[in-house]
Formats: sequence, structure tokens, C-alpha cells
Amino acid sequence: MGITKWLAAVLCGGSLAFVSLQTNKASVELNTKEELGEKLFSDPILSRGRAISCASCHIPQFAFADTAAFSIGDKGTRLTRNSPALTNLSGRTDFFWDGRAASLEEQALGPLATRDEMDLPVDQAVERLQKDDFYSAAFQKIFKTDVNTKNLLGAIAAFERTLETTDTPYDRYLDGDVNAMSAAAVRGRMLFIGKANCATCHSGEDFTADRFKSIGLFNGKELNDPGRFKVTRDSSHIGLFKVPGLRNVAVTAPYMHNAMFKTLREVVQYYNTPDKFVRNPINRDLSLGSTLNLSDHEVDDIVAFLEALTDDRFKRK
Repeated sequence: MGITKWLAAVLCGGSLAFVSLQTNKASVELNTKEELGEKLFSDPILSRGRAISCASCHIPQFAFADTAAFSIGDKGTRLTRNSPALTNLSGRTDFFWDGRAASLEEQALGPLATRDEMDLPVDQAVERLQKDDFYSAAFQKIFKTDVNTKNLLGAIAAFERTLETTDTPYDRYLDGDVNAMSAAAVRGRMLFIGKANCATCHSGEDFTADRFKSIGLFNGKELNDPGRFKVTRDSSHIGLFKVPGLRNVAVTAPYMHNAMFKTLREVVQYYNTPDKFVRNPINRDLSLGSTLNLSDHEVDDIVAFLEALTDDRFKRK
């Protein structure tokens, strides 16, 4: 099933599990590794109990993010970080909130083997697919070889690289359509670049500087996820998390690794006055040491700009 038809089915009210499970594999014609990756992405065959798929935590109509604060794994376990969106990742250099993967292939491997997520180590996933007539034939057709770790991860990563989105009001505005964005969004863009200083970290075509930053969401108490430190064991990395891209951010709530903000307005208000939200943060970046002095109207304008980064395919009907 192509992504457009799949999205249409889900948006029309069908549950993701229903769409995934009711598809007759024998009727699906796969010709490319991207199509194979898309099929694998939505198939619960890759979780130990066949209870979830990649799409369970990265829901297509929400820019491949999760609407729940924390996704639920194959055994019903609640995960500890919010599932990030998967759109516009082809140019990224680090993956997961803590950057523990250096490629989309490596990223795809992570949830497979993680006990609280899909709990199906890749060698077992390969064996399961080899025994499945549909997938065995599909891999032979596309890769000219049996299912193996490299082509399994390669197929999923190839699909994820197709999830690039540029059909937004913002892009049309840049292309010369002065009416593509609202007046509020145009004002918000100037604030984003200027007074609010957002572009320091959220820069470039996908609005990320591809680095890690501590924005003050670690205090060693109720906020105790040390982020990048878990990977590097470098004390200067305590509280650092990957700066996410902002395309389609309006449909990927809740926000931050710990899902502590339910709306974009809350996010902007946090950056405006971080001390009102988190007292005594540890290792917070010095650039967040004082208020931005944004008015309520300016906060609204920045939110309007962020909403203008939503690709048409993800707009709410």
C-alpha cells in the first residue's frame, strides 16, 4: 500500500493496527527497497509478540511522531522518552534524543533489540522474515539475496529517507507567494530569526543545527534524564539533548524528550521565561539565562510561524 493511500485510510478513521493487519501481503506488489521498507515499517512482524510496528510509535498522519507522551512497547511497557518525528531526517547526522545512532540504519536497529520496545533482536527478526514466504520472496526480488541484517535495516532506512516534506506555506512564501503565510506567521518568522533567537539552534532548511544542547530540563530531581551523558559519560554533557528539526512540529505534540509541554505555545513560553518552569536547572546553556521579553502577541506570532512549517499532507482535515 502506498503511503498516500495508507494516510488516507487512517485519516478516514481506520485504526493503524487495522490498516496494518488487514492488508493482504500476497496482494502487495513491492518493486523497490523503499516500498519494502514501508511495508516492514507498518508490519507488527518485527516485534516479538507481533503487538506493535514501527508505525505504532511513529504515526504517519502526525509526521511519524506519537501523540502519546510516551509510547507503549510490545509487552505493554511504557517507554521513558517521547517518540520523535521521522520526517526530514535524510540529512541528519545523529539520531535518538541522545544521539546514540549515527545513521538511519543504526537507528532502525535500536528499537528492534530494545527489550521494552520491539524486543526482537535483529538475528531473530531476520530468521522470522526468512521463514515468511512473502518477505522471503520480496527480499530475493529486490536485493537478489536472502533476508539479512544489512538489507533489512537498509530497506527501513530507505523508506524513512523518503519522508522529506517541503510543501508548506513557509516554502511557498520563500518561493515568492507573499500570501502563502498569514501576517502573524510573517511577523513570527522575523521574531524567530531575531528577538527570540530561535535560529541559533533551529537553523538551515530543516531548522536544526544538528547539535546537542541543554535547555534546562535537567535538575537531578524530578527532571533526572541526563540525556547525552548516558552515551558519552562526559559530565559536560549532562542534560544535553539533540536539537530536533521543526518541520511539521505543529502536528507532533507533546514536546521535548520528556513530553512536558502539550502545546507549541507552552514551548515558546518556556524559552521566554525558563526560570518560571524549571528552578535550579543543572548545566543549562548560558543563552537561556534570561527572559526574551516576548509579549503574548509575539508568542502567538512565533506559534503561527511554526504552524506554517506544516506540510500539506499533515494538515488536519
